[in-house]
Amino acid sequence: MALERIQVTAERHPAHGGPRGVFLLGDAVERMEGLLKTHEGEIKLIYMDPPFMTGDRFYMRVRVGEQEWRRGKGSFSLESFADRYDRGEYLAMMRRVLELSRRLLSDEGMIFVHLDYRAHPHVRLLMDEIFGEDNLLNEIIWVYQSGGRSIHHFSRKHDVILFYRKSERYDFNIEAVKAPRDKPRTSHMRRHVDPDGRVYRSIRSGGRVYTYYDDDPIAPTDVWQDLPHLQQKDPERTGFDVQKPLALLDRIVKCASRPGDWVLDPFAGSATTLEAARLNGRNFIGIDRNPLTLNIARRRLAGADYSLLFDAEDKTDSVCAATVHAGVGFYHVLLENFSVEIPGLPELSDPMDAVDNWSVGYMRDDGYRVMAEFARSKREGALKRELAVPAYAGELALCVSDITGISRYFALPR
Repeated sequence: MALERIQVTAERHPAHGGPRGVFLLGDAVERMEGLLKTHEGEIKLIYMDPPFMTGDRFYMRVRVGEQEWRRGKGSFSLESFADRYDRGEYLAMMRRVLELSRRLLSDEGMIFVHLDYRAHPHVRLLMDEIFGEDNLLNEIIWVYQSGGRSIHHFSRKHDVILFYRKSERYDFNIEAVKAPRDKPRTSHMRRHVDPDGRVYRSIRSGGRVYTYYDDDPIAPTDVWQDLPHLQQKDPERTGFDVQKPLALLDRIVKCASRPGDWVLDPFAGSATTLEAARLNGRNFIGIDRNPLTLNIARRRLAGADYSLLFDAEDKTDSVCAATVHAGVGFYHVLLENFSVEIPGLPELSDPMDAVDNWSVGYMRDDGYRVMAEFARSKREGALKRELAVPAYAGELALCVSDITGISRYFALPR
């Protein structure tokens, strides 16, 4: 049965009693200005990985069809963003983002801005002006080993993360990120074993004896060499060009927020910050202007109570057919057909390969409430054609998201 297309601007997932969140598709400045109405002075942590003025175009690898998900052979590369700002335009954009960030932060809040050598000096001066020089806590150096080597200068193998507080009331939790020591201290120290069998080292200095246990956890310094860059074959990879490792964001989320706090990433990209927040019991807000990020977010935020908010701008023709069978307390929805012409991509041998994920739910006052969903994955690349949803109040509807992240909604007959 052919389905009637309907317009929806909000996709809401059901509550699971865990962290809450929202992913806003759109411009960072515009969306942050909108957040002032609901979250001014409430955000505990802001992390951002903004453009760096590289002059490059960045791409995302998009898997298409069952064979690509299972074997990793052949895929499309779609542009994720163009980092082609001139300096004046870039600094004007960053000034506004940072001004809005300060307004959104609570008095206990902190901000981490991830940069490279191109943008770091300019943004440091902006942050000194907006947040105050005395509120700079660290210039964190993230050291990694990836990519090629240069013969014209020393290889560039680090990023800078500027770490500022909003006020002296900031709530920094160093205990949350302490870890076991890789190697015990040995320089000029004597080794001992206490009555409980714990190994410790001691040294005398200035008439005092200092003792250090080998199994005492230690806190990171401002040089982070223990968090490797993602390699090309890393299972964590989402296909997003400049994806940061989950371990990096896990450390930042843990030290600068606590369970139940709000975490914001205005350049969310691969949704790593949002996943780190979800896994640690924080509420989250992500913003990005690229629809491709919606499909990443759906996978990484599975199990959380979150909304996807976006403007219904798509006007392409699409055909969707499905049938609904009533069961005892359930509806069984069979996706029979979906086809859409995607500009710039060759015609697919199987039109259903254009489906990245789909769901069935109900239209309610707060938008589209998802009740059952399926997304292709390396474990399950074949398209699941049938979903069962419990009988519920509201209008039954179906959402199909294509490989470019565009979502289309259709009314389902009971």
